Amino acid sequence: MSVNLQPERLENKWVVLKPLGAGHYDGLYHIASDPRIWEQHPNPNRYQKPVFHNFFVGALESGGAMVIHNGRSGEIIGSSRFYDYDAAASELKIGYTFFARHCWGKPYNRSAKLLMLDHAFGFVSRVIFHVGAQNIRSRKAMEKLGAEILGEMSVAYYGEPERMNAIYQIEKEKWEVLRQKLL
Repeated sequence: MSVNLQPERLENKWVVLKPLGAGHYDGLYHIASDPRIWEQHPNPNRYQKPVFHNFFVGALESGGAMVIHNGRSGEIIGSSRFYDYDAAASELKIGYTFFARHCWGKPYNRSAKLLMLDHAFGFVSRVIFHVGAQNIRSRKAMEKLGAEILGEMSVAYYGEPERMNAIYQIEKEKWEVLRQKLL
């Protein structure tokens, strides 16, 4: 079975995820131009327009990028993506996620990940997350989801140098129990 990397719409009361398109550039760059968003990220200069442009091109080319809207106001608040589908391993990655700072500490990230994990587990039995090794905020978010750390490895993002990342996983067989704890 082939995975749908860009579902038309995933939504709950907090967020609405839709396929990323070229017309979302300005709205996302407005958010991404905040240097604090990237300060713990492996590529902390992503707030710079040429670096973000490369990131955005990679998102479009991935075929799995989603723009995240506030479920109540409709404003763009971030982005994430599905990537590196491996049918033989029944595995999909979720990552490249960022949110506007005013969304931090609120249920937006968890809500988006719940939707993405539910979608992914309709196709695969394991989801992998790459998180910058020094990105404490994102690592804590992975732990709150119940993701299991597998170790660290060097990962190259689209058109960017390799950086150390912590590798997390959630397996389908454990997801339903984890999901109930998060709701």
